[in-house]
Amino acid sequence: MKKHGNEEHVFEIGVVIPRRVVQEKDESCDCAYVLVKEFEKVGFVVERVIGIADEFIKLAAPLETLGRAAAELQIKKRTLIGMDLQFEVEEVEAFVKQPDGSVFSWYERFQCYCHLIYGIVNNSKSVKTLKFDGKEIHWEIGENLLLKLESVEIVKQVFPLHDEQKRKKLLRSWALQWWDFTSQPIDEIYSYYGAKIAIYFAFLGMFTRWMLFPAAFGLTLQLIDFGSLKLVVLPIFFIMVILWAIMFSQFWKRKNSALLARWPISSIVAADQGYKISGRKSSSWQPPMELMKVFETDRAKEKEIFQRHEWLGRLMRFRNDAIIIFSIICLQLPFELAYAHLYEVLDSDIIKFGLTAVYLFAIQYITKIGGKVSVKLIMNENNENTEKRADSLVYKVFGLYFMQTYIGIFYHALLHRNFSTLRQVLIQRLLLSEVLENLVENSLPYLKYSYKKYRVRHKKNEKGEAREKFQFTSRVEKEYLKLSYSASIGEELEDGLFDDFLELALQFGMILMFACAFPPAFAFAAVNNLMEIRTDALKLLVILRRPVPRAAATVGAWLNIFQFLILMSICTNCALLAWLYDEEGKWKIEPGLAAILIMEHVLLLTKFGLSRFIPEEPAWVRANRAKHTTQAQDMCSKKLLRTISGGDKTFREGKKLE
Repeated sequence: MKKHGNEEHVFEIGVVIPRRVVQEKDESCDCAYVLVKEFEKVGFVVERVIGIADEFIKLAAPLETLGRAAAELQIKKRTLIGMDLQFEVEEVEAFVKQPDGSVFSWYERFQCYCHLIYGIVNNSKSVKTLKFDGKEIHWEIGENLLLKLESVEIVKQVFPLHDEQKRKKLLRSWALQWWDFTSQPIDEIYSYYGAKIAIYFAFLGMFTRWMLFPAAFGLTLQLIDFGSLKLVVLPIFFIMVILWAIMFSQFWKRKNSALLARWPISSIVAADQGYKISGRKSSSWQPPMELMKVFETDRAKEKEIFQRHEWLGRLMRFRNDAIIIFSIICLQLPFELAYAHLYEVLDSDIIKFGLTAVYLFAIQYITKIGGKVSVKLIMNENNENTEKRADSLVYKVFGLYFMQTYIGIFYHALLHRNFSTLRQVLIQRLLLSEVLENLVENSLPYLKYSYKKYRVRHKKNEKGEAREKFQFTSRVEKEYLKLSYSASIGEELEDGLFDDFLELALQFGMILMFACAFPPAFAFAAVNNLMEIRTDALKLLVILRRPVPRAAATVGAWLNIFQFLILMSICTNCALLAWLYDEEGKWKIEPGLAAILIMEHVLLLTKFGLSRFIPEEPAWVRANRAKHTTQAQDMCSKKLLRTISGGDKTFREGKKLE
């Protein structure tokens, strides 16, 4: 943080360049010097930091600089009357402030930083020769400076920096706040991390609070012996948890709508330009230029050509989905069934352990291959923006994880009807898997961070430099050595939220689809999620770098996956109840089995009925939107009347020319 006059600036972006061995005599040709001067020209507040192995340029942007960039990007922001209008620095007071009092959200600031950083070009009339550590770089006329320096590996990385004041405040009020486990400062999380991460934690907190009811019900069933009434109590428990899941999904939609109404999220969210900081390619799908030319020159052919292009994109998506589904059925399904069958028939625990080790190694490799194939397929789809592509990737990769997570459980439950083995597998997955995943998820980044620091010190030792010089005193260097918030399937379209949501979705499916086999599973999941809120917060605030913000403000594809798991759970639990009722396997349509079949159909109808009965948007949100729309119409109407009555000469002249 640095003060200029009465204004206090926060450094939010770091640029990394290697530490030089050779210092240039002519500073005006020095690459780092030119970079700093160019940053200052566009209005950044710049600070240079010399680290152990690298140099760092920290950037802060005053409001005037961000406002100019926002105007150039034509960012539309919400005004006090509810309309989204293009931002103008002179009219800054007309726009709604963020929850923390700032004019721009973190996502908007990040977009402005990227625009300014990657907007520096050589506007002179000659090629500039830059020098760095004995090398010469020719900066051509009209060439982008940052992209040029990245291509020759002088700029190693551009990444967001933590705001220490806000980070420490969030540590106290969020990560280290243990009195109310599900309480979270969602508005502060939104201001600091952006809408996408804030929505995830709001979803996790609501999911955990709602889970306390089925957790208490499940523990009651486990602790009390109902005897012959068990076949009556279990269907009641099943009906209650299904209704609970349906109500949760519907009320989450209402909460999501309320959060979006509370946060001044601008229309830039709807036109997401991507969230990667490098590789300046636009991720939003736009119609090809030849189609736009046809639109302008021959409107008669416009409809036919655009429809052909639209349906071609849909066919491509259908083709890609078919490829993934076919691969899962023909390649992954036999592999998963073979593992489940061998695990069932083997007697030796040692052999089972070895088989599981081989399986886990192989499945990780298969999942990575599936993720890479999915990304390549998605790149050829006509998706509207980055988040649409990310949702398409989620659907495809979740199919792989769904198969590897549940097929073995289905095998024990549905084919062998071995409920003791089924309960053992559920306990192992819920206790061992989730505990181990949390340990790995939080310890591995720290170990990698420690190893990176060791490697830096080791390289300096090899050069014979004194050890006391190797203390990491610079915070920006420590942040650079930390791991980024990235997804296990790659960083092309998703960040670490993919793994966090995936963990929740797989847990949700496991406890819900086999609720009748192991009711206490909800209690285990509730305890795990209570810890997950704090450990994920610590991971983001302490262990990892500050994530790059994403524009989307909903859970996206994951909500549809949760809905799919609810439908699956109705079918699987009805099957479990049928087998518990008909232990001899005679399959007679007696009153008990008939009741189970009727219950399945009633629950399916209830699921679809409640989704229509419960509005997805609270009444006060609709009322606010209607009020703002009316105000906007009134203002536009008054301005139009003044124009028509002679207030605007340009309007009259234009009418005469017509």
